[in-house]
Amino acid sequence: MRISGNREWSIQDIARAAGTTSRTLRHYQSLGLLQPSRTGRNGYRYYDGACLLRLQRILLLRDLGLGLDEIGKVLQGRTDPVAALRGHLEVLLGERSRLERRIAAVRKTIDTAERGGEHMPEEMFDGFDHTQYKDEVEQRWGKEAYAKGDAWWRGLSKDERQAWLERSKALQLEWIAAAGSGTAPDSDAAQELARRQFDWLASANGGQEVPYGYFTGLAEMYVADPRFGANYGGEDGARFVRDAMQVYADRHLA
Repeated sequence: MRISGNREWSIQDIARAAGTTSRTLRHYQSLGLLQPSRTGRNGYRYYDGACLLRLQRILLLRDLGLGLDEIGKVLQGRTDPVAALRGHLEVLLGERSRLERRIAAVRKTIDTAERGGEHMPEEMFDGFDHTQYKDEVEQRWGKEAYAKGDAWWRGLSKDERQAWLERSKALQLEWIAAAGSGTAPDSDAAQELARRQFDWLASANGGQEVPYGYFTGLAEMYVADPRFGANYGGEDGARFVRDAMQVYADRHLA
């Protein structure tokens, strides 16, 4: 995608507009995340429109909880930046929806407490879906499968949980971006994502085997259940993920 115009801004201007510091922007450059469009003879860094677009993506990914290493992996994907931003927007809208539900739940709790009313669990915990897929997992694969996965999660340290969540979020964003850019489900790029999805599910499954039926069954759930599909940008994105996972399963798990 081309960014119209050839205007450039100094590093101080960009830092001020983005609410960050020149030191942070230089750090991003040292990590290979954000290169200035040019460096003047005086050593000053300048940034054009393409740089601004990339910086916006970096800041969005930071707000989504990704570490700089994971952000670098996301940015390395050969995806149109606007398609990627659409993916980021879908995730942000999902996060906003959950946050709005939590805000409404807390407000309801405050109102009920002030009136001396009775608290209702289904109202108090709306938006706090820490085990939102528990019933589906137990129904399809048994309570033991959920219990093992839950035990694996509880056994992780805080840093290990954060790293796994960053990895999960990065993978979701790459799926959304690939779907938005028109990538074919059987392409090499989509199949690499499917392989990573398989590895991700294996880790989320407590290291247990991920058989054909489990893998393809989850793929179908992404399309059938909007709660799952929201993680991949909605129905179209979920369908793309399912189709890519089905191809991977037929090639490697059948």
